[in-house]
Amino acid sequence: MYAIIETGGKQESVSVNQEIYVEKLDVEEGATYEFDKVLMIGGEESKIGAPYIEGAKVVAKVIKHGRGKKIIVYHFRRKKNEHKKQGHRQSYTKLVIEKICY
Repeated sequence: MYAIIETGGKQESVSVNQEIYVEKLDVEEGATYEFDKVLMIGGEESKIGAPYIEGAKVVAKVIKHGRGKKIIVYHFRRKKNEHKKQGHRQSYTKLVIEKICY
């Protein structure tokens, strides 16, 4: 059984006992988090929401919070002597999917 959920403006396909990384959630480590924006549930019998499935939820446990690798954003305009170098590290939350309910 799997489900497609919406979190952080993105869609994520998840199944039970899967580890996923999502945009940072405001939940402490060790707590559980429920995703109620379930777009689809698949398996033996599929259900598709319009846009979400009523009463469906995905329960996940928060493992840790962290920050990703640093990326360099570099802007350069030729003939103008203009350079701009900027770094960015995206925050994330690591989750383990515990169950899919509907």
